Amino acid sequence: MTINKEVGSAAEAVADIPAGASIAVGGFGLSGNPMALITALLDRGVGDLSIVSNNCGVDDWGLGLLLAEKRIRKMTSSYVGENKEFERQFLSGELEVELTPQGTLAEKLRAGGSGIAAFFTQTGVGTQVAEGGLPRRYDGAGGVSVASPQKEVREFDTARGSREFVLEDAITTDFALIHALRGDRHGNLVFNKAARNFSPLAAMAGRICIAQVEELVEPGEIDPDQVHLPGVYVSRIVQVGPNIEKRIEKRTVSVADHTTTVEGA
Repeated sequence: MTINKEVGSAAEAVADIPAGASIAVGGFGLSGNPMALITALLDRGVGDLSIVSNNCGVDDWGLGLLLAEKRIRKMTSSYVGENKEFERQFLSGELEVELTPQGTLAEKLRAGGSGIAAFFTQTGVGTQVAEGGLPRRYDGAGGVSVASPQKEVREFDTARGSREFVLEDAITTDFALIHALRGDRHGNLVFNKAARNFSPLAAMAGRICIAQVEELVEPGEIDPDQVHLPGVYVSRIVQVGPNIEKRIEKRTVSVADHTTTVEGA
């Protein structure tokens, strides 16, 4: 029996994502952003979205496109420093933000996709991550209307002695949107370099995972040892071609033995 997960277009792939959906989105900085899927979702006009992603793009690229149109109700992220509109919406009380340590966010997604309800970690012990009180939503007048809750902290014996750990809930979402370098019609995927950081984890956490790929091949053409994410996690796959626009936040080049950083390249 053949399991062909290919769909004809990005618009078709996201056609059933409703307003109010929760979505895990792959990418790291602007590397590996599923731009065709993000743009198709923007064109659909749905809003009130709860997005889980390492960051929220920049003002004119990545998830920043959805943010600019006020389609996002809540962001769960680890880094948000490249987006001025994000800052404005957060401080004005228009956007709820759940800041999460980067490694914890990665593990929350992985745990959700693995059927693990929660886990203990040392990250955040002794800080507001564990003790609560981190602003999640402001009231627009400088006050905090929603703050993070206190989390359970428990002591465990380790190889380095007794230590405290904080309990973190796993993350699952209604959908996941990811970008991969190559995929086959069964959904097996290969990522390129930094795009691999969060994309497989986001894919695992989404109940319905939609993948855009630069190259779509027949099943069996990808060496099983080269598969980064097995097709069991992928529900739909759409080919976007190798010539899609890709951006980076900062480019560092060497000129005459002097290193120069060009922002916004």
